[in-house]
Amino acid sequence: MQQLQKYRLHLWIPLLFAILLPFLTNNQYYLHILSLAFIWTIAVYGLNIVGGYTGQLSLAHAGFFAIGAYSVGILTVKVGLNYWLALLLGIFITLVIGFLIGLIALRTKEHFFAIYTLCVGYIIYLIIYKWEALTEGVRGLIGIPPPAQIGPITFDTPRAQYFLLLFFLIVSIFLVKRITESLIGRTFIAIRNSEELAQTIGISTMKQKLVSFVLSTFFAGLAGGLYASFVRFIGPDIAYINITFDMLMYLLVGGIGTLFGPLIGTLIIVWLSQSLQFLQDFRMLIFGPLLVALIIFYPRGIVGGYQMWKAKRHRKKSMNIRTQQQLNVTRAEEETKS
Repeated sequence: MQQLQKYRLHLWIPLLFAILLPFLTNNQYYLHILSLAFIWTIAVYGLNIVGGYTGQLSLAHAGFFAIGAYSVGILTVKVGLNYWLALLLGIFITLVIGFLIGLIALRTKEHFFAIYTLCVGYIIYLIIYKWEALTEGVRGLIGIPPPAQIGPITFDTPRAQYFLLLFFLIVSIFLVKRITESLIGRTFIAIRNSEELAQTIGISTMKQKLVSFVLSTFFAGLAGGLYASFVRFIGPDIAYINITFDMLMYLLVGGIGTLFGPLIGTLIIVWLSQSLQFLQDFRMLIFGPLLVALIIFYPRGIVGGYQMWKAKRHRKKSMNIRTQQQLNVTRAEEETKS
């Protein structure tokens, strides 16, 4: 009971701080950076489902992020739809395209899957870059409206957008937690540990991998749609492969295959990258070695490393308790004999 209360306390304190932060500072820059970090975190949670829990390294994640963003941008700017309807349609379009690509991509395995999705991601980038009649090409989409108001609630201020993105982040974490702790999540982990063994116990690995892949595109499409309304200008660069590698870096630093790894990794890397902006081109001389050292000493990421340390501490404590119990039994036997 005490451990459960302590666990809930660890969750409520950061949440309370995130809610109070806009009232504690008037610095709009901090709110802007945190809001962007929330968007990237949602996308990284999608990458974590397919990569961390199912063991399939998808390098097309930036492409699906861009599909969600451009779908919302095109539907609001060129078609004139309401933002919330455009967001739903954008997520649906991303899911359909993800489903069709997943049907083919998941017939490959391991590094072949990664190479195939890398090619798919680059093709999506080229389509966005070249199809000027639809996407405006290199000029990008300008003037994407902010989220439409819901009753008396408007989202045209940085503080309001911050709370909106925080809400979607909390919902995303809740959904990922429910997914990973359900039977579907257990099948994902079984496939990651051994696909052959999962097949022998009756798991349809192709079907479950496809479900995992489509779920990852759902979070990518959601994050892309939120990004479009937040930045209000999008270009083909958001579909480039370096965006996928950035997301993968956030995931590896935070802890792949963990619930809070995407959140911790994204917030830390975004904060570090912004803190080293004054170094301009030389910041990578500091940023790079820090990342390398972090991955060397914490190969499972910050959250994964903490969980390992906690597990070792628990085992050590259990061993000490058993040892003490054995000593007490031995002493009691000796006293009985004497």
